[in-house]
Amino acid sequence: MIVALIAACEIGFWVLLAAGLSARYLLRMPRLGLGLLLCEPLLEVVLLVATVLDLRSGAEPNWTHGLAALYIGYTVGHGHRTVKWLDGHAAHRLGGAPPPLGPPRYGMARARHEGKVWLGTLTGAVVATVLLQLAIWYVDDPSRVTPLESWRFTAWRAAGIHGLIALSYFIWPRKAPAGEPEAVTTSKERSHS
Repeated sequence: MIVALIAACEIGFWVLLAAGLSARYLLRMPRLGLGLLLCEPLLEVVLLVATVLDLRSGAEPNWTHGLAALYIGYTVGHGHRTVKWLDGHAAHRLGGAPPPLGPPRYGMARARHEGKVWLGTLTGAVVATVLLQLAIWYVDDPSRVTPLESWRFTAWRAAGIHGLIALSYFIWPRKAPAGEPEAVTTSKERSHS
């Protein structure tokens, strides 16, 4: 049941996103579009409540409960950035706005960008860990919580791997090809270099 609900939440995320952006830019109804986009966090609340009810009804804690925690954590950590990115592209394609700026491609500007993305993964790992720990306390049976404990390790392993990748951009910043500017910098960044 939980896996089907996770799939339904993921599909619902994209359906609400498409509906919100369509209302906002195709139908020219920005308030309706915003309302639809603001409904997206409700999907995670539904998943959280269903997971708690499943455990409360006596279900054996297993990998599906851990996956639900990771899914909610990932959505908290990266959902806003994903919506903002797609909103910028929809505004350009459907609303006549200028094309959105992509992430920096080279140098320390790219490293800072990768660090910010990693912070989303770190946030997701923290949220997942808190949810998993609450589930462990709720089940309150050390012999039954091993699957939940293993998902904490999974969350932190993912954050660690992503952190190493982000760190590599700081240690070995990509250099722009000859003749291509490294990045557009702000006056504040220029004063620090």
